[in-house]
Formats: sequence, C-alpha cells, structure tokens
Amino acid sequence: MNFLPLSIPDVILIEPQVFSDARGFFMETFHVDKFGEAGIPAAFVQENHSCSHRWVLRGLHYQVRQAQGKLLRVVNGETYDAVVDLRRSSPFFGKWTATHLSARNKHLLWIPPGFAHGFLALSEPAELIYAVTNRYAPQWERTILWNDPDLGIAWPLAEGVSPLLSAKDLAGQPFRQAETFDE
Repeated sequence: MNFLPLSIPDVILIEPQVFSDARGFFMETFHVDKFGEAGIPAAFVQENHSCSHRWVLRGLHYQVRQAQGKLLRVVNGETYDAVVDLRRSSPFFGKWTATHLSARNKHLLWIPPGFAHGFLALSEPAELIYAVTNRYAPQWERTILWNDPDLGIAWPLAEGVSPLLSAKDLAGQPFRQAETFDE
C-alpha cells in the first residue's frame, strides 16, 4: 500500500496493491500494522454504505462531539470527495482538498477527525463504503454549505447542472458561522 498525503497532509490517499488476473482481482483495504505505521488509527466502530444517483452532492458533514475519522472507498462508480480542515490550531484551518475515488482506481481516502467531508456522485450510481472511528451521533452532526464562497470548493459539476441536495444540506451553515474544533 502507498500512503500519499494530499495538500492537507493529514488527509491521506491510499493506493492499495491490486493483484489482478483472468479471474478478477484481490486487494487489501485495511491492514492494522500498515495503517498504524502510516499514522492512521485502527479503531473503527461502524461501517456505512451509501448509494447516490449521479449529481447527488452530500455534505459537507461532520460531528462537533464524537468527531469521526473516516476511511472511504468507492465500490461502484465514481465520486469527487472534498474535505475541509476545521481544526483552529491547524495551519490549514479553513482550507480544502479533494480527490476522485472510483471503483476503477480502487483508492481509499483517510479523513481524520476535525474535518468536514462531502462528495459529489459523478456516475450513475455511485456507491461509497466508509468505516468511522466514532459512532454516528445525530445531535452533534453539523453541515457546512457545499458552495460556501469563503471555501470556494471547485466541484466538478457539468455545465448547467445543479447538484441534487437533501433538505439538511440545503440548510447548511456558512463556514464563518460553523462550529469548529479547538484542538
């Protein structure tokens, strides 16, 4: 496995070693020792599976208490995943980074606690599996507007296409009003 820090170094793109032949492929998606050596904790407590239609945008979500680290991978289709650093003590506070995840590239993405995450489904459908380091706590979940001008995330929407959003995501807070992390 290759562990490649993105432009915010705590966010790590993981390239698994894929063994392919005429029968298909095999790859490790988690190895406690390898992840530990890369600084990624192994204490996952929940795994989720999300399926979205093309142009669905989910996020930017995070939990202010019971903050979650997330290990994501796409098992069908393709997504554009964006993360925003919400740790006030970080030199990257308020900055974002993004990457494409797909069933084809088989990459995984580690997002540590203290970040908001969102994704845009680029295929019909896009299925994302993610393991988290803390349980879902709806009372602590927060949403930042996906298109906040202070963040300026460059979502790869096709010309003339508006993303499909949930009511929760439409009601997200501007970044300047969002609860953040003091750590």
